[in-house]
Amino acid sequence: MMTEAAGRRVHVIQGEFKVVDDPDVVLSTILGSCVAACMRDPVAGVGGMNHFLLPGSAGSAASGGDATRYGVHLMELLINGLLKQGARRDRLEAKIFGGARTIARFSNVGEQNAAFARQFLMDEGIRIVGESTGGEHGRKLEYWPVNGRARQYALTGVEAQRAIQLDQKPAPVPKPAESSIEFF
Repeated sequence: MMTEAAGRRVHVIQGEFKVVDDPDVVLSTILGSCVAACMRDPVAGVGGMNHFLLPGSAGSAASGGDATRYGVHLMELLINGLLKQGARRDRLEAKIFGGARTIARFSNVGEQNAAFARQFLMDEGIRIVGESTGGEHGRKLEYWPVNGRARQYALTGVEAQRAIQLDQKPAPVPKPAESSIEFF
């Protein structure tokens, strides 16, 4: 049997989601006020994780923006990715992590992110089997999507500052596909 240390680690950054069916893969991320939803279908042996910066959707934001920053978009992508790999909606189970209040002087977007994730999952009929949200410190999260095990570490000092910086940094915007057409 392969040990945890020997497993393949896949990092999920802000604005991404990953779905896997390999029992040797561990998904990991670093969260401040962002939230990661971890979902799996225990019968199909498939699971995944997303990592979103803001609750709601780009359409609900006054400034618009990149859809990959928003919870609705990433929750839908994760669920659809699981269904494409053989999961069934009625068997999905979820765990929610993150949503810390990392900067006291700012509005508590972390709390809003966690509340959004809870409400979204409830509305979709997806059972929440675990949650660790809130607090004042970021987290390093590891999730084994096939067996549903999760482990987190509180971030302090330099690691906490890195999580705050990641939360404040906009998600990378994908470069447009190269084209052979030249505009003047």
